[in-house]
Amino acid sequence: MTPIIATDAASHKPDWRLLIEPLSEHEEAAISAQVQHYPQPQAATIEALKIVQEHQGWVSDGKLKAIANRLQMSPDEVESVATFYNKIYRQPVGKTVISLCDSVSCWIMGYQGLAQSLSQELQIALGETTADGAITLLPTPCLGACDHAPVAMVGGQRAHQLTPTSLIELARQAREQSL
Repeated sequence: MTPIIATDAASHKPDWRLLIEPLSEHEEAAISAQVQHYPQPQAATIEALKIVQEHQGWVSDGKLKAIANRLQMSPDEVESVATFYNKIYRQPVGKTVISLCDSVSCWIMGYQGLAQSLSQELQIALGETTADGAITLLPTPCLGACDHAPVAMVGGQRAHQLTPTSLIELARQAREQSL
């Protein structure tokens, strides 16, 4: 039986799991300021993720690994925090994110119609970004306004008691502002 031997090409290829995208000076300074508030650096994980996302728009694998190094954690530990929170984006998103609540209350009050109308208007499915990069449409769990369902977050603003027409108008305004 012949042993498996790595070729020269394979041995000179960098391991993608080890590639780190350095933190910018601003990111490093902001993360350092947050770490000061906690007895252990690991406690600032969510804040570090939010800082990188604020600067970059999302958290790439390379930045996640840089955060892990900075906070003395494994990349898997940081990834588990990043994927727990639905507002930490692990893929690029549009300039405006529309998070459409798909909780039970919103579902009963018209979520499906909203999702269908907005998807048709934007010509994207849930989880996708418009071709111009202006809007990403995401389903999201409860936004905490069940008494005003259906609800969505358009950018950082929560919108209540939506109709397909009112949500489409908000999306049009968001698109205009992002151009």
